[in-house]
Amino acid sequence: MTWEWQVFLNDDGSGGRTYLAWMMDAWGWTLAVAGTSWVVAVTIGALMGTLRTLPNSPWLVRLANVWVELFRNIPLLVQVFLWYFVVPKVFPAFQQVSGFVLVVFALGFFTSARIAEQVRAGVQALPKGQRMAGMAMGFTTAQTYRYVILPMAFRIILPPLTSESMNLLKNSSIAFAVSIAELTMFAMQAQEETSRGIEIYLAVTALYAFSAFAVNRIFSFIEKKVQIPGFIVAGGTGGGH
Repeated sequence: MTWEWQVFLNDDGSGGRTYLAWMMDAWGWTLAVAGTSWVVAVTIGALMGTLRTLPNSPWLVRLANVWVELFRNIPLLVQVFLWYFVVPKVFPAFQQVSGFVLVVFALGFFTSARIAEQVRAGVQALPKGQRMAGMAMGFTTAQTYRYVILPMAFRIILPPLTSESMNLLKNSSIAFAVSIAELTMFAMQAQEETSRGIEIYLAVTALYAFSAFAVNRIFSFIEKKVQIPGFIVAGGTGGGH
């Protein structure tokens, strides 16, 4: 077998752009889809995860539970198609929304359900004394969550949040199904045009692996910076020194 890596320097037929430049553009779209979806997922996931742990708010808890079960149990590809083909037909206001935004909603909402479960687990893993201490200081429930509970809970869930963020990056490849020009779509089209599928897919695989590794290192750095020495959570009890 003969490698032909110079294929990336060939013109892609669009007027002076090489396949390498096309691949870099597609990588940018992949990162844009993943990054924007991550913001949506963490924002809504934190909200829904918090609502699931609220005391004396059964209706809000039920609402958050419905959100989690709905978006967690429908396959991601189906959700992408629903957002892209069904939502604009049912809600005319979405007809002017770009495919990029619709895919971001699909990925973000799907991932938010998983993050909500992690937030719930993180909050419930904290000692009950954390909530009581906040109330004893005169904090409202919202203030207790903002200043006491959630900062600790997010420290606990950073490892699974890291994995979820890496999964979101990989799941962004589903955007090719609705013609978003990300890496997977580039690979499919480029290998058809060049017949050099091995080189194309190896390069795309390397970019996905590099991106996921970068996400892992960033979260590892954050985890080390925000960890609380001596804080241990085990069986719902913990302590600080």
